[in-house]
Amino acid sequence: MLETYFAKPQTVECIRASWIGSEVERYLGWLAGQGYGARTVWRRVPRVVAFGEFARQRGATVVGDLPAHVDAYVTERVSEHRGERKNGSTAQQVAKEVRGPIEQMLRVTVPGFEGTGRAHRHTPFGEMVPRFFDEYLVAERGLRPESVRHYAHHLHRFEAYLSKLGVRDLQELSPTQLSAFVAERSATGLAKTSVRDGCGVLRVFLRYVHREGLIGRDLSKTVEWPQVYRLSSIPRSISWTEVGRVLASVDRRTPCGKRDYAILLLLVTYGLRGREVAALTLEAIDWKRERLAVPQRKAGHSTAFPLSKAVGEAIVDYLQHGRPKTTDRHVFFRSPAPVRPIGSAAVSACAARYLLRAGVQVHRPGSHTLRHSLVQRLVDADFALKEIGDFVGHRSPRSTQIYSKVAVESLRQVALGDGEEVLDE
Repeated sequence: MLETYFAKPQTVECIRASWIGSEVERYLGWLAGQGYGARTVWRRVPRVVAFGEFARQRGATVVGDLPAHVDAYVTERVSEHRGERKNGSTAQQVAKEVRGPIEQMLRVTVPGFEGTGRAHRHTPFGEMVPRFFDEYLVAERGLRPESVRHYAHHLHRFEAYLSKLGVRDLQELSPTQLSAFVAERSATGLAKTSVRDGCGVLRVFLRYVHREGLIGRDLSKTVEWPQVYRLSSIPRSISWTEVGRVLASVDRRTPCGKRDYAILLLLVTYGLRGREVAALTLEAIDWKRERLAVPQRKAGHSTAFPLSKAVGEAIVDYLQHGRPKTTDRHVFFRSPAPVRPIGSAAVSACAARYLLRAGVQVHRPGSHTLRHSLVQRLVDADFALKEIGDFVGHRSPRSTQIYSKVAVESLRQVALGDGEEVLDE
């Protein structure tokens, strides 16, 4: 594989002659498999070879000795480049550029090596309440992974707040601290529904720690959440003309554009959620019967849609000319290496990016903007709310009713100065 990237025989011989030559070739194979380009290989392979020589001179004799020499090598390289930094790069940035490829190679070749890369987020209150997530939420209550992550998200915020106050023991908790936490979360600009969800998580947590005897009294009832009135908000939908502008803003000539266009079409055609798009696999598409299956929706059921011609053609274009070669069965993947499936946040960011590019002004742009737009279009077309709710996977009819309270197109005409015509109808 070295010959694929390095044309000069002496370069290939030099790499293979290194005492870690086999590990370097293994690392190169990993880079290629993850979709890294030739330029990345040209930068990283010489760097890890140089690191191997550095470690050998310092006494390393086996691959397992290499991790002990990473810090010294990074320090030396940073000091050597002190006078050669370009574009105002700092010592920290240079250290990151040097350390990254080396630790990446060690993770591939040294069993158990983790390095100093992005740390895995710890479980909130993992030491104080070790059985809350696995034994209580998962085993006892049977929550799905998405719901468990939802609990962790809110409890991370609560844990950070207690740390800021210097609270080290849950026995120190008081109603005043809980009220102050809720007030702080509300002051950050979060929607009332988000604050309410966080309060619900906190109540469940407090009831559990009281049940387990970790606090003396049940503080869950002292957590007061903001009142959220039914149908009090307006859907974040945009007009169908604006949807067309969003789709037209995608450059479909590039692999990334082909992927993004297919994602946007799925959002506006079927009203899928971001996580539903990210979770799609090749098995979900029945090309013979022209069906698209969306399993494990939020409502707890699965939906099979007719596969529209436009969506099918966009997905085929991406699969043939944009999707990286991989054995993973997910449909959509990150554009930059390493090759990994996209997540729900990436889907929402994709929608937000094209909404802004098309000049569409909307509060909190994202994948739900396009989902709301589809639902509003169905409501305006006089489809029954039950049919709409089933189509987009609403858990409750109440989720759909909010769209029936606003005559969006009529109000747009009023705003444009055609109010008399609307009132005359």
